[in-house]
Amino acid sequence: MSSNGFDRVLIAAGVEVPYRRQPTHGSTGELLAQAFGLLLAQSGFSAKDIDGLGVASFTLGPDHAIDLAWRLGLSPRWCMDDCHGGASGINLLQHAVRAIQHGDANVIALVSGDQFQASDFTHLVENYNLTTRTWLRPLQNGGPNSVFAMLTQRHAKRHGLTRADYGAMCVAQREWAAMNPNAVYRAPMSIDDYLAAPLVADPLGRFDCVPVVNGANAILLTRDDLAHNATNVRVRALKCLYNADHQAGDGLETSLKHVAADLWRQAGIGPEDIDLASVYDDYPVMTIAQLCDLGFAPDGDIRALIRRIASHALPVNTSGGQLSVGQAGAAGGMHGLVEAITQLQGKAGERQVDNAKLAVVSGYGMVEYRFGMCANAVVLERT
Repeated sequence: MSSNGFDRVLIAAGVEVPYRRQPTHGSTGELLAQAFGLLLAQSGFSAKDIDGLGVASFTLGPDHAIDLAWRLGLSPRWCMDDCHGGASGINLLQHAVRAIQHGDANVIALVSGDQFQASDFTHLVENYNLTTRTWLRPLQNGGPNSVFAMLTQRHAKRHGLTRADYGAMCVAQREWAAMNPNAVYRAPMSIDDYLAAPLVADPLGRFDCVPVVNGANAILLTRDDLAHNATNVRVRALKCLYNADHQAGDGLETSLKHVAADLWRQAGIGPEDIDLASVYDDYPVMTIAQLCDLGFAPDGDIRALIRRIASHALPVNTSGGQLSVGQAGAAGGMHGLVEAITQLQGKAGERQVDNAKLAVVSGYGMVEYRFGMCANAVVLERT
């Protein structure tokens, strides 16, 4: 086994069913099946080759991964449900790599996505977990917007940032989205547009809050000797840490702070070597927090980091991120992975990062009552 421990496994494809603001006809299961079909078409595999299936979804219920496998005509040797929200994509990836390495499966499809009716989203927000249902719903707190508004206030005060600083990142991501035909929101947005947007929960305005959409993503992993494509992607390093502070911290640091050194050591590179980053971006403040935790502001100069992002000197969330593409429920945990895979395979079209060879992707999510409990990151390389 190679020194980084991820040999013999390739990521052959990553796809996205274009996100839509309004629900389409059909069920979440049909949406995931559409992603599965696109995955087969891009990877060159057939359904009979797939012997592993992982699923992340909030609205697939009462069905589970095994029900979806049956509907897709699969007889998997490895099957996994995941419910880790923004961390689900990398969590599934970690388990799928190990399953292939240890012979539990040879070709694994990972699918994620949701289709929300208005009542579905309301039910999810009000019953996200027992804590939310018991303590927050009676307060009519409005869901995560109010929680992350307080966190943004704390972050801005600590680092001396203004709304315009956070807005510079939103504008930069909209510039990337303008080059992504699958992005839901592509219209040009200036910093004045950002600042003029209605406040949702001070200091968060409309463009700070991730828009809810419907869609799905999927990636395919295979044993390396079975791959059909000339250009594939390999995991170079992967680290996860969940519930690091038991909700006793201030939320301005994620678990990535504790695993970053090991991540870069395992990868054999540093943040300065990365060609692009896909960071889970439900709110701009969390994009900054994750990048800082990963070491992209080693001198603590957050404004310099923001300038690099705004100028595209550091390509961050090159799809437009969820803030412009939208958050399709659990698909949000895989969206950044699919974008990184697309970039590393040279398939990103107008937004393609020149000579992209190395990417870092982070996941974040599963708010208990103050902030996310889960954070993970993976370094990917083009083969």
